Amino acid sequence: MSTATRAARRANKAERVAKVGRLARGKFVSAASVPQVLKRIIEPGDIVCLEGDNQKQADFLANQLAALDKKDLRDIHLVMSCITLPAHIALFKKGMIRQVDFCYAGPQGTAVADLVKAKKFPVGAIHTYNELFARFYVDLTPRVALVAAAQADRKGNLYLAANTEDTPAVVEPTAFSDGIVFAQVNEIVDKIPHIDIPADQVDLIVQAPYPMHLQALFTRDPAAITDVQVLMAMVALRGIYEKYEVQSLNHGVGFNTAAIELLLPTYGERLGLKGKICKHWVVNPLPTMIPAIESGWVESVFAFGGEVGMERYTAARSDVFFTGRDGGFHSNRPMGQLAGLYGIDMFIGASLQIDINGNSSTVSKNRITGYGGAPNMGCQPTGRRHPTKAWLKAGAEANPGPGTSPGRKLVVQMVETFQAGRVPTFVEELDAQDPSIRKALHGVAPVMIYGDDVTHIVTEEGIANLAACRSVAERQAAIRAVAGYTPVGLKRSKRTTADLRARGIVQLPEDLGISPREASRGLLAAQDIKGLVRWSQGLYDPPPQFVDW
Repeated sequence: MSTATRAARRANKAERVAKVGRLARGKFVSAASVPQVLKRIIEPGDIVCLEGDNQKQADFLANQLAALDKKDLRDIHLVMSCITLPAHIALFKKGMIRQVDFCYAGPQGTAVADLVKAKKFPVGAIHTYNELFARFYVDLTPRVALVAAAQADRKGNLYLAANTEDTPAVVEPTAFSDGIVFAQVNEIVDKIPHIDIPADQVDLIVQAPYPMHLQALFTRDPAAITDVQVLMAMVALRGIYEKYEVQSLNHGVGFNTAAIELLLPTYGERLGLKGKICKHWVVNPLPTMIPAIESGWVESVFAFGGEVGMERYTAARSDVFFTGRDGGFHSNRPMGQLAGLYGIDMFIGASLQIDINGNSSTVSKNRITGYGGAPNMGCQPTGRRHPTKAWLKAGAEANPGPGTSPGRKLVVQMVETFQAGRVPTFVEELDAQDPSIRKALHGVAPVMIYGDDVTHIVTEEGIANLAACRSVAERQAAIRAVAGYTPVGLKRSKRTTADLRARGIVQLPEDLGISPREASRGLLAAQDIKGLVRWSQGLYDPPPQFVDW
């Protein structure tokens, strides 16, 4: 950026802030004046970051933004990690957005698909988290950033509490490129526990009339885990965790991985795996991990964000979680994603669809959810150099020839063969390949994790070790072998499946010494939310929607 351009940007920022005028007292504005403030600091053509994370939402600012008219706010290039709230969707319906770059739209996936069909959702790209954060420092630097914090002090320093999440990655590039940072806070106090965002990076602050919305994204009620999911968890523990001695890992969100967490103190103990697996985690503070933590399985957890109701528990377990001197829980999405990319031996997650080549996607014709951070963690990072037993063992299995990488990260997709409503998970071709979807994404099919990166697929039928396959035909046959009674699975060859089983590429439960009759919810260390509270010695405070007592 030239000196003249920098000076012009700086002068333009000063002009915008000056327009706020008497609506502000120093950095502070009233809730009632926010609509006028937004109209004065946002100009047509701006790149605007509206903070919407997995949990933490700048919802008051989003609602005020959505209440404006197109004449007040137009031609905006919106950049945000998660499209979560109805207010986010309203911006598109009003025609205010000329382009959007985002990562995830789980709660609004159906609404996003409808907007795409109506040509009211102009996508630049669907990103991974780190990809979008990186572009904030390159070509998507926000001109205005609307963020959320727990507290501000009288000087304008911000305290983010348990959900640091995206805020530093949003604020820093904005503040250091003469952009405007406007924060909503739950309260303004004389002294904050510690400074997460310094005052010199914050231009405007409003105390919202209600606490910011926190999404309870990672809470799973053990009562909803099925016997089938218990079976899959047993298969994964025996066929992958035990085999590779996986000590550092990430679990995706879902009941399948929750079942694994709740089997560690029971089935895992029976297998003698304590101290051998699941010691170091990069994951949010999942309530279903409480029994494993309390029974001594877990040595450390670094989190992307917080989780509603886990605040007192994480403060009490500073030996496991990253906490400050004040007892405050620390999370950081960009660093969590980086740790998940390079620092762990295994990522295990799920998907809505998997094709015959192992490609997966959470995008369908009627739902566009995006990727979040799964592609960051569910890939083979060629920059990694540090060896571990799991990494070397997986590498030797996948790359037996000379001159190849000595190691490989384990990337596991754990899915039931059918989704709700008897919709098959396994398909010959992903919905993501639909021409209308590709056209909306500039010709790019929104594949979440590419099949070449997947080492294993786990279903209730067994395990397909794709990394051990030596041809495309073998990979396809291995996937068909565990695809059950889906159209993909019905095309399997008994002879080929038997050969793959003999070579250990396909393993059914009985090959691992597991009887499906053993798979029972009774193996779970906690049977319901009450059980998790008991394990936490009353420190876990479940979100209201999960409390039925």
